[in-house]
Amino acid sequence: MAPFRLSSSSINSNNPHLSKFNFPSTAAITSDSGFRTNWTTTRLLLFRTTSVPSSTRRKLWISNVAKDQQKELKDPVNGGVVDDSDSFLPDSASIAASIKYHSEFTPSFSPEGFGLSKAYYATAESVRDMLIINWNATYEYYERMNVKQAYYLSMEFLQGRALLNAIGNLELSGNYGDALRVLGFNLEEVARQESDAALGNGGLGRLASCFLDSLATLNYPAWGYGLRYKYGLFKQLITKNGQEEVAENWLEMGNPWEIARNDISYPVKFYGEVISGADGSKQWVGGENITAVAYDVPIPGYKTKTTINLRLWSTKVAPEEFDLSSFNVGNHADAYAAIKKAEKICYVLYPGDDSLEGKTLRLKQQYTLCSASLQDIVARFERRSGEALDWESFPEKVAVQMNDTHPTLCIPELIRILMDVKALTWKEAWDITSRTVAYTNHTVLPEALEKWGFPLMQELLPRHVQIIEMIDEELIHSIVAKYGTKDHELLQQKLKEMRVLENFELPDSVMELLVNSAESAVAVDAIEEAEILDEESLPSKEEEEAEILDEESLPGKEEEESEDKSIAKKIDVSFKVDPKQPKMIRMANLSVVGGYSVNGVAEIHSEIVRTEVFSDFYELWPEKFQNKTNGVTPRRWIRFCNPDLSKIITKWTGTEHWVTDTEKLAILRKFADNEDLQSMWKEAKRINKLKVVSFLKEKTGYLVSPDAMFDVQVKRIHEYKRQLLNILGIVYRYKQMKEMTLEEREAKFVPRVCIFGGKAFATYVQAKRIVKFIADVGATVNNDPDIGDLLKVVFVPDYNVSVAEVLIPGSDLSQHISTAGMEASGTSNMKFAMNGCVLIGTLDGANVEIREEVGEDNFFLFGARAHEIANLRKERAQGKFVPDPRFEEVKAFVRSGVFGSNNYEELIGSLEGNEGYGRADYFLVGKDFPSYIECQDRVDEAYRDQKRWTKMSILNTAGSYKFSSDRTIHEYAKDIWKISPLLIS
Repeated sequence: MAPFRLSSSSINSNNPHLSKFNFPSTAAITSDSGFRTNWTTTRLLLFRTTSVPSSTRRKLWISNVAKDQQKELKDPVNGGVVDDSDSFLPDSASIAASIKYHSEFTPSFSPEGFGLSKAYYATAESVRDMLIINWNATYEYYERMNVKQAYYLSMEFLQGRALLNAIGNLELSGNYGDALRVLGFNLEEVARQESDAALGNGGLGRLASCFLDSLATLNYPAWGYGLRYKYGLFKQLITKNGQEEVAENWLEMGNPWEIARNDISYPVKFYGEVISGADGSKQWVGGENITAVAYDVPIPGYKTKTTINLRLWSTKVAPEEFDLSSFNVGNHADAYAAIKKAEKICYVLYPGDDSLEGKTLRLKQQYTLCSASLQDIVARFERRSGEALDWESFPEKVAVQMNDTHPTLCIPELIRILMDVKALTWKEAWDITSRTVAYTNHTVLPEALEKWGFPLMQELLPRHVQIIEMIDEELIHSIVAKYGTKDHELLQQKLKEMRVLENFELPDSVMELLVNSAESAVAVDAIEEAEILDEESLPSKEEEEAEILDEESLPGKEEEESEDKSIAKKIDVSFKVDPKQPKMIRMANLSVVGGYSVNGVAEIHSEIVRTEVFSDFYELWPEKFQNKTNGVTPRRWIRFCNPDLSKIITKWTGTEHWVTDTEKLAILRKFADNEDLQSMWKEAKRINKLKVVSFLKEKTGYLVSPDAMFDVQVKRIHEYKRQLLNILGIVYRYKQMKEMTLEEREAKFVPRVCIFGGKAFATYVQAKRIVKFIADVGATVNNDPDIGDLLKVVFVPDYNVSVAEVLIPGSDLSQHISTAGMEASGTSNMKFAMNGCVLIGTLDGANVEIREEVGEDNFFLFGARAHEIANLRKERAQGKFVPDPRFEEVKAFVRSGVFGSNNYEELIGSLEGNEGYGRADYFLVGKDFPSYIECQDRVDEAYRDQKRWTKMSILNTAGSYKFSSDRTIHEYAKDIWKISPLLIS
């Protein structure tokens, strides 16, 4: 095929920089063979380059996808290689043409002007064009090969900005930079126009996004499923009143990365009733009906054609639900009530659940995710199976991973679909489901191990309650089979801890089993008692004859019935429920019972899961339990966000393969003392710190010195994460400074910029008090002329992925100081270590493994250990805790009013007393305070020796190799999902 030539005709632009680049007019693309094509008829362009040496300038090819894409995709699906790996990579000229095309013909903006926002959307749409080609090829290949596929269900996907990540994975960063320069723009400025996708909040969602990146990069057949939140969690503002929340506006200008699949939608039902058929079948009828519509987001792998899918669900109702007659008579609210009721399901991530309405909305969200996703998965299985449909093979083709307990309703929902829609028996449906679904536990906090009130669940999802009752009954029989019925006390304890249904009567089948067992035990006892009677006590012949009387003349039958009732009553009393306590459904227990695999996310966390949280289940099913230590994608979290350090790593490891094979980072260890490497390393860190300085000035107004140590704690605001311990340590430091002369404080303290970031949940009052306190301390310290640059405290508003991508590369010290045993894993600790940041922390979550890998001398450890926590709390309750004088000193200093007129009594008071809700220092801030501030002194000492500190930094990066999400995904694929890579040729 002869290459097309761009004609001399061009589209004029309001941007003066475009005058040096000619673009094709509407019908100005002509081939050497004379074929003319209309630019506007080709919505999606495939840009190809000839396979030539890299030193030779590539020629521009433009082919019509309507014809050529079919030929390009047909052979890869059959395993053939059509073209080399460069075949889909355009040069900068063709990229510029594509961007210009989208600026003119993709109607996101009006034709007037060509500013940064328009440049971003046009650039994103040009990238999406290329992603779609690989995306469609991947989809079709999976359909035809019909291999086992993993489906990852999560309430959160914290994606971050997509543009730089996508062009980086496509190896087009340089070409896009060149193209945008020709068009008069800077790539980084264009990329900053993108809003972070408001689909998540914390580590749970960021982990899910890292997993999708690794799944695509490693060519595993997998999809993600989530919800398309219109307003996210919230956008955080920091004002004089502390944290304030406003709605996210990330979808205000549209989302160029998503494609609405209006042809893919599924019905989702709430309320109604269950009707039993004559044949025993069940039909869920009536109630409230909505529709879940699919929006697809392509997830490209790094240096691979594999592009997997994140399918997000949005909710609506059918047009006929709009009450036109009510609207026309002025009852507008009534007219669109059903529409608003459906739409609000996907308005906000984690709506407040203090009210019944809030709880109902959250449960609706969770069920929508599960129902729509499972219906889609089942439909895909049926389509792939064709005439060879065999439900028994469903677990051999499908693995469903539940990211925490939010998607637990997958279990009863899959059973419902199989039984009520596909007409399978209970036994078949239960067997298939329990071989399909797996569960990742992310927390040991009791409040996060979800429970739902039985009345709400019964009203909202009546069919699922029936199925959950059947699952609970199945579980009880398993427990009875394991432990028997003789020891009622043991059985009571096991049922109390393990049942899915909390505070429920025993099912009739179990009561019957226990009664029969008790009767058998009584009969055995009677036989044994009779057997040991002395022969002399046996009746005489005359007595035996007297006993052979008519059965009706004896009271034996009535006595037996009375005895049966007595036994049943005794058992009923033994297993009696507490009428004062609510009936609840325990979702974590349901996840363990219905799943074939249960995994924690760090070694210490998985051990706690086995020995404490689910110890009874582990005793019953030890084979279900695994550990899968979390990881983060090295592409986003070092390669793309820290290009200066990445170049140094490539130079000193001698390869770029560390980006996909992080074990090569360990090569850095042997150069940790090399002066040349240290010099380059320090320079890269300074460049990143200067970016942080500029960012903080822009976002907060505070100007900080890049020569200070950047000390960072960024994560969700929660008492167990102990931002309060950090800020109290800063207050103590500030108090000491104020009591010294200038010379004394400069001699004792290393200059620090203490940076906080993270959101407090809108209804979490204590967490919001902590945010307010941090902001107030910053306002005082930062404006104290005596202190100057020796100490700054900055709270960065609206912490998200894009903020992290700036802060993490520029950090010197990072704080991961949760109460030991309460953090499941953490992933920000991995990101900081990967970027050469030294950590201070407790032996909690993945800190334990990070410390092992980077070396004990390169991690600042303090605080109580996980196995000590229970006794420390017990001692506190007994009044045995004696606070350190320095802790009492800092509390008094806060109460003195030095940080403003705000009353911090509720905040500081939570650290006092021995018992009571919200008091008694449950998270052991006071206990760990002396250890913490002494550890901070060691940090200052180490930072003064920059050669030592730089070596520690290098060894943290070198030791972070284990914490790649690639390693984690390989383990999931091998040990849990049983899937294999499927390479798109």
